[in-house]
Amino acid sequence: MDDAFSFSFSLIFPISTPLFPPPFSLLKSSLSFFSSPAAARKIDLSLMPVQLGGGGKVAEPKDLAATDKDRPSSKKNRRRQKKPATSAAISPPVAAMQTLFDTSREVFQDSLPGFVPPPQAVARLAALLNDLKPHDVGIEPSMSCFKNVDSKGPPRVTYLHFYDCPKFSFGIFCLPKSAVIPLHNHPGMTVFCKILFGSMHLKSYDWAKSAPDSDNNALETSDGARLAKVNTDAVFDASSETTVLYPENGGNLHCFTARTACAVLDVMGPPYNRADGRDCSYYDESPYLSSSGGDARYSWLKENHSTFEMKEPSPSSPSPTLAAAAAAAAAAAAEMSVWNYVVTAHKPTSVTHSCVGNFTGPNQLNLIVAKCTRIEIHLLTPQGLQPMIDVPIYGRIATLELFRPHNETQDFLFIATERYKFCVLQWDGEKSELLTRAMGDVSDRIGRPTDNGQIGIIDPDCRLIGLHLYDGLFKVIPFDNKGQLKEAFNIRLEELQVLDIKFLYGCVKPTIVVLYQDNKDARHVKTYEVALKDKDFVEGPWSQNNLDNGAGLLIPVPAPLGGVIIIGEETIVYCNANSTFRAIPIKQSIIRAYGRVDPDGSRYLLGDNAGILHLLVLTHERERVTGLKIEYLGETSIASSISYLDNGVVYVGSRFGDSQLVKLNLQADPNGSYVEVLERYVNLGPIVDFCVVDLDRQGQGQVVTCSGAFKDGSLRVVRNGIGINEQASVELQGIKGLWSLKSSFNDPYDMYLVVSFISETRFLAMNMEDELEETEIEGFDAQTQTLFCQNAINDLLIQVTANSVRLVSCTSRELVDQWNAPEGFSVNVASANASQVLLATGGGHLVYLEIKDSKLVEVKHIQLEHEISCVDLNPIGENPQYSSLAAVGMWTDISVRILSLPDLELIRKENLGGEIVPRSVLLCTLEGVSYLLCALGDGHLFSFLLNASTGELTDRKKVSLGTQPISLRTFSSKGTTHVFASSDRPTVIYSSNKKLLYSNVNLKEVNHMCPFNTAAIPDSLAIAKEGELSIGTIDDIQKLHIRTIPLNEQARRICHQEQSRTLAFCSFKHNQTSIEESETHFVRLLDHQTFEFLSIYQLDQYEHGCSIISCSFSDDNNVYYCVGTAYVLPEENEPSKGRILVFAVEDGRLQLIVEKETKGAVYSLNAFNGKLLAAINQKIQLYKWTLREDGSHELQSECGHHGHILALYTQTRGDFIVVGDLMKSISLLVYKHEESAIEELARDYNANWMSAVEMLDDEIYIGAENNYNIFTVRKNSDAATDEERGRLEVVGEYHLGEFVNRLRHGSLVMRLPDSEMGQIPTVIFGTINGVIGIIASLPHEQYVFLEKLQSTLVKFIKGVGNLSHEQWRSFHNDKKTSEARNFLDGDLIESFLDLSRNKMEEVAKGMGVPVEELSKRVEELTRLH
Repeated sequence: MDDAFSFSFSLIFPISTPLFPPPFSLLKSSLSFFSSPAAARKIDLSLMPVQLGGGGKVAEPKDLAATDKDRPSSKKNRRRQKKPATSAAISPPVAAMQTLFDTSREVFQDSLPGFVPPPQAVARLAALLNDLKPHDVGIEPSMSCFKNVDSKGPPRVTYLHFYDCPKFSFGIFCLPKSAVIPLHNHPGMTVFCKILFGSMHLKSYDWAKSAPDSDNNALETSDGARLAKVNTDAVFDASSETTVLYPENGGNLHCFTARTACAVLDVMGPPYNRADGRDCSYYDESPYLSSSGGDARYSWLKENHSTFEMKEPSPSSPSPTLAAAAAAAAAAAAEMSVWNYVVTAHKPTSVTHSCVGNFTGPNQLNLIVAKCTRIEIHLLTPQGLQPMIDVPIYGRIATLELFRPHNETQDFLFIATERYKFCVLQWDGEKSELLTRAMGDVSDRIGRPTDNGQIGIIDPDCRLIGLHLYDGLFKVIPFDNKGQLKEAFNIRLEELQVLDIKFLYGCVKPTIVVLYQDNKDARHVKTYEVALKDKDFVEGPWSQNNLDNGAGLLIPVPAPLGGVIIIGEETIVYCNANSTFRAIPIKQSIIRAYGRVDPDGSRYLLGDNAGILHLLVLTHERERVTGLKIEYLGETSIASSISYLDNGVVYVGSRFGDSQLVKLNLQADPNGSYVEVLERYVNLGPIVDFCVVDLDRQGQGQVVTCSGAFKDGSLRVVRNGIGINEQASVELQGIKGLWSLKSSFNDPYDMYLVVSFISETRFLAMNMEDELEETEIEGFDAQTQTLFCQNAINDLLIQVTANSVRLVSCTSRELVDQWNAPEGFSVNVASANASQVLLATGGGHLVYLEIKDSKLVEVKHIQLEHEISCVDLNPIGENPQYSSLAAVGMWTDISVRILSLPDLELIRKENLGGEIVPRSVLLCTLEGVSYLLCALGDGHLFSFLLNASTGELTDRKKVSLGTQPISLRTFSSKGTTHVFASSDRPTVIYSSNKKLLYSNVNLKEVNHMCPFNTAAIPDSLAIAKEGELSIGTIDDIQKLHIRTIPLNEQARRICHQEQSRTLAFCSFKHNQTSIEESETHFVRLLDHQTFEFLSIYQLDQYEHGCSIISCSFSDDNNVYYCVGTAYVLPEENEPSKGRILVFAVEDGRLQLIVEKETKGAVYSLNAFNGKLLAAINQKIQLYKWTLREDGSHELQSECGHHGHILALYTQTRGDFIVVGDLMKSISLLVYKHEESAIEELARDYNANWMSAVEMLDDEIYIGAENNYNIFTVRKNSDAATDEERGRLEVVGEYHLGEFVNRLRHGSLVMRLPDSEMGQIPTVIFGTINGVIGIIASLPHEQYVFLEKLQSTLVKFIKGVGNLSHEQWRSFHNDKKTSEARNFLDGDLIESFLDLSRNKMEEVAKGMGVPVEELSKRVEELTRLH
């Protein structure tokens, strides 16, 4: 603002470290002149969060704009520089503030004194400010800067400075109640003001052009006062629109008076600058008097020269919000490093294999599902599929087969991996764990890996396992008489192009049938007997030549029918040794999944590539097949595996869509389908592309993925945590407790909501219109605070207050019985269930009551040695109305105790340690496992396994859920019990696979919660926040919430545009006719909140959408979608033609503005210094945005760079360009402004076939390649020779085991103030198997510590099947295998939290660290995702 603002305080953002860097279009190629790489580092906000702190300033070029140091200071700037940088910082959520910065930069790009932005630019920035909320800029009313702590003087104003450059600046004024900012001017400036919260009086003036009095038209007095006309004199609040003042009008002079504490965001351009005559002046007002009297529309304003001091924020003790901001800002500033931590946020969901058998017991039917690198074991129960275990496999699963060795009563599981490891697993029923019966390595030094994928098969009579791994070889692993595996050997196989191999049933000697293709592309089957003694093949009993050219799948038929079914694209054939040959034609399709229905093999389910499920029936007479029939059943997801379970229930596993549990009905539905979907299992795979957006504008990233394929294509919105969908809310201050009550004990729904305050209790009830209205419960005491409420047996209601326990009839609502606290005592804490009440009355007194014959009976009264802080007697046994155990938390000795009921005898005392008192205890049962949960006053939570019979506590664990006291309550969702932890970081505690999991709730703070299950809104929750009571429903209970937007077509590329509030994506639809197949490609536009389709642009025939970005260009305020395409013609091996299409979003529609033809496929697009960078076949091409004479725009080629095989992926940062090539790994280019040229600086000379690239920072780049590895390379800026500087040094290698399609900067979680993880930058990746993962760059010290922990854990956590973790994570491709380096396996490290307490202590001992500290450090890591 001003000259008279004597800013004698330390700014939260020192001017020497601007929050936002200057545009990189101004930086030119100055990097080569820096003396060291560290000095050359800059921050690109399109890639990373903002940089703060005491580090070096991001320099602006001297030739185009003076730095703050060089620019003549205004009084405002001088005052800002009085004190050094402080560590306290406000960190706005990056997405919102990045958008504000970008928009302000565009609006003020031509800013000079007197500059007025165009109307459309003003409207755009004003609209953006209108949507800003306090949390978008990291402030809240509770911060100290909004409180008047100095009662001796007037409230003082705090200014939080965000950014300042010659073109514009912005920041926030924080005004306590009654604070005043005096009347001041804005010379030659345009200023946007938005109130973020609170209420204030604004009065503004413009200099008068004429006087209202015709007798005296003077505009200035002799003492220097000038005449000004009132523009605004009104009260504004957060609901008010953004006000805009201009150099000559709009209220250029204004003053503020805070009616309540309030925050005002100012964006101004150009900023104050004394040398340019833009210093701030302050004015005194005096009334305008004319000959006819006063005129309130005018005042005389006279400049004064007094100072206005602002409050100095305390750098030593920032508020929690400021601390949060500081942590997030530090995260923003952090450069990514070579030491990286890789962890899975969402496990693989694409199903590659499934099988059914008796694995966990002779009489237990199991479904076993493989998801590339994990296996899940389910138990089939009358209630459905029950998950039993979900474990990682240190390998990509190539074969999954159940078999039963001789003399065994249950099945074993054979697994082979793509890297030629295998294991045989058995289930240990007593320990409920997997045992390894055998394992080994079946790789060969010499051999060409088969092109059609590995094949693993097991002889039906368990005589051998057969593997086809290399062309021309069949590996045999024989069984001995005891079912043990013997040494493997190879047999030469004449057929080189093997498509499928199966064992035949009912053969005296092990016999295989081989489907193969000859060198003339004809397909045949042939049989061989395996001579185990001779280790060779013997010509088999039969063969069949010249099959369907599309034959690709063999189905062996069990005895007594025997033989094999050969599935083609147009025919299905049955053959056997008796020369039986049966064939039927089918509609052209590709069938790759089948499931046997009957044990005798007379019926099979077939799934084709269109998602159609068929039933194939073998008609037979006795043991002779007489014919084949195929019937249409219905549509499912496109199947990768089919497993028939029982009673017409089928599991359909899918790689391209959601897996399903379906029921086959005897009667067709109206659509002619016999298929009924019972359950869907979400599958994100394949993730072809994704973007990271903040759709809720709460500073938390959400991932929108292009998922699925063909008809199962969809968009998926993935966010961390559980959402509460608000149904109703009302403002209510000071809520101290919430309870729901039913109108009768057996009523399935709640009727009343009891709301407790400090000195009263209010009752809300659902009326006939399903609306909440205030009511009375006559028997309750409404004039005091309620401590507990509960429905009780005999249709009674319990109310506990400080003075009494009251029993009230549900029907009459009258008081039935009452227990009064002894004289001199009052109830402090209480708990009750349907028949019991437990009270603490102070002084360590504990009173136990029971309800008998509708009376309250005092059963036991004891006195403990310390004060009681919390109690609970939630029933966990078989009787839901009575508990035999009580939990009691204690002051002084900081313990939790388990007492027996009714005698209140001590069973177990657990000292919690520390000085923080337990504030809430809860006995609960989740997934049949009983727990004691104990929450402390500092946000920590202890969990114990509880023996419900003996009261013994084991497996003690401690986690951090927040920083404030926690209140625990159970609730039910979809028939399952969970726990809600109310605190400053509300959390849902739930169980999955018998493990406690914690998922944050997407609410800022919750003080109290109770379940409120009404007929109108079933399974809803009542939630008390600061000043508000709301009713809402809760999302599905899971760590990641996934929303599906079905497309019925495949999305390929996606991006988000904040300015138009839209998402745009490229997609294609597969069209199948009886004559031919075709594809239609589109660009589609969606609303980013509702996901409603707004617009569609159909591409030309053969034209494919290959890339899409949102960008703006130099000298153009508009934001565009740019789409890169390719014409994929049948006769071309590589596209020779493409287009770049530039769209504007106008009235929610895509309008094509410019199209540019290209000489190849536009595989990648990037916004680059106000221009457009394109990867077109072998070339990197830069286009500039130019204005034609007719006012239209065009893309004009500026320069390019050749030298790539195919440039598939590009990323940019400043003037640097990283290119991911089809075959030539990563190369680094630089754009030179002076020469208008792009040159290669360095490259990685390894032959990696790239699938994704990203720039971690200016020096380090990460890539993913087609052998499922990721690696990092570093620029050798300090190398001594040109040759070394021209080589990118490989600094990290890691086998991820997943095919990565996209790497993007971003985070799925909010940055937390007290978390080290808030300072760690992250990259998100998405894979073909549906994995969403995080790569986090660690400080070196933390990396070294975690590396030691990883090495320790490998000794304690053995891989399933004894597969080696070290081998699994080693970088592996066709050329080399090398140990992983500078990457850590976060999944392994975080599995520490799943260990038993004893194992945890052993690991901690090996680390030389207390187990609590180690747990805390690992828990912190889980906050990354």
